[in-house]
Amino acid sequence: MKRLADLIATVCGVGYLRPAPGTWGSLAALPLGWLVHAIGGFPLLLIAIAATFLAGLWATRIMTRNSADHDPSEIVIDEVAGQLIALAPLSYATWSMGLDITRLWPGWVAAFLLFRLFDIGKPWLVGWADRRGDPLGVMLDDVIAGVFAALGVMLLAGLWHGMMGW
Repeated sequence: MKRLADLIATVCGVGYLRPAPGTWGSLAALPLGWLVHAIGGFPLLLIAIAATFLAGLWATRIMTRNSADHDPSEIVIDEVAGQLIALAPLSYATWSMGLDITRLWPGWVAAFLLFRLFDIGKPWLVGWADRRGDPLGVMLDDVIAGVFAALGVMLLAGLWHGMMGW
């Protein structure tokens, strides 16, 4: 059970990469997000987000049981869940319009950078969730950072396409 939890929590060992394992976890989510979208579009991405969250919560509980460290740096499944949420607006837009998701590559860059900004900076609700000090907080802070990043992606897209006319 512990080995499976380690594989899930570290995203098959990505969490052991140094420096900045959280950034590596977020980067690992990008090809995963593309693959999930390519296979099943936005609906499958939503299922993947829910599955990642639930599997991550289970794995984090196992990995942090009887440990003083409630959020070890090698646990990056939370970054994957948050990054997938940040990509959701791009997936929805391309899925609903029948476009190739790679056409929105600037949105991918924005989703990545915004997610890392919110995850590292831990503003407002992100910091509140992180301070919980339990497995739910480990997952929830990245979910909230992902929601903030997704909102930022939508705002930037609106500005770019609406005000700039592109």
